[in-house]
Amino acid sequence: MVSLRRIAVVGLLGVMAAAQTRVVLLGTGSPNPDPDRSGPAAAVVVNGTAYLVDAGPGIVRRAAAAERAGQPALAPTKLTRVFLTHLHSDHTLGYPDLIFSPWVVGRSQPLQAYGPRGLQAMTTAILSAWSEDIAMRTEGLEHANKTGYQVRVREIAPGAIYRDANVTVTAFAVHHGSWPQAFGYAFQTGDRRIVFSGDTAPVAAVAQACHGCDLLFHEVYNPEGKFPPAWRTYLRSFHTSSSELGAIAAAAHPKLLVLYHQLFEGEPPEELLQQVRQHYAGAVVSGRDLDVY
Repeated sequence: MVSLRRIAVVGLLGVMAAAQTRVVLLGTGSPNPDPDRSGPAAAVVVNGTAYLVDAGPGIVRRAAAAERAGQPALAPTKLTRVFLTHLHSDHTLGYPDLIFSPWVVGRSQPLQAYGPRGLQAMTTAILSAWSEDIAMRTEGLEHANKTGYQVRVREIAPGAIYRDANVTVTAFAVHHGSWPQAFGYAFQTGDRRIVFSGDTAPVAAVAQACHGCDLLFHEVYNPEGKFPPAWRTYLRSFHTSSSELGAIAAAAHPKLLVLYHQLFEGEPPEELLQQVRQHYAGAVVSGRDLDVY
């Protein structure tokens, strides 16, 4: 049964039935272990091919749930491309899962992983940590293939970083506190332009990348949340408040703004959404796991 929320989203975007591109939210949460919100992850699905953004905890099981709900491109064995915004643990704890679980159930293609400096070292360490598992599965009675767990890493710089028949992916630099590199991503497909902010304090690059885009997925925190005082300095340097996001969206002019990687900190999601609406008159929704846009 299609939810009223899904119908509302379809109505907002108008031509969903004819579109070739979909975005499936696989995780909309934060580092807090909320059982209703997996760690940050999304899938841009174009002509039956999935392109993942980030790999928060629970990514493969959320993808399997999306497949069950009618998104065949998100079958675990078809997960072969991921674009990581930065290397914070809440965005990468699902990375080992993405490397190994699809392989265990039959993926034979290596995973292609794009992201900041340090991604190769992280990948090498993961493969080393699971080396006994790899040996057991490939040399033992499971007779697993020897290609599906491999990873082709590309450490990137701002600019066009990926292109195929479905999509061009452009990375742009954002400011995530003291991280030396953090990226947002713009996906240009045949019918839509989609922008992900990644984790970032307010930067002009997001609005410049969007510039009237179809979908803008942006992180946000509730400045009225029950944060410890010491965390407020951190939040201002690493993240974007609801009022700051309103100003960014007003400059970006997206057809739809979607809140994801939301830091509620004890306050209801509706309050955070209302705060954004106080500063932004355009269409905006609070994303939830497995929402489709």
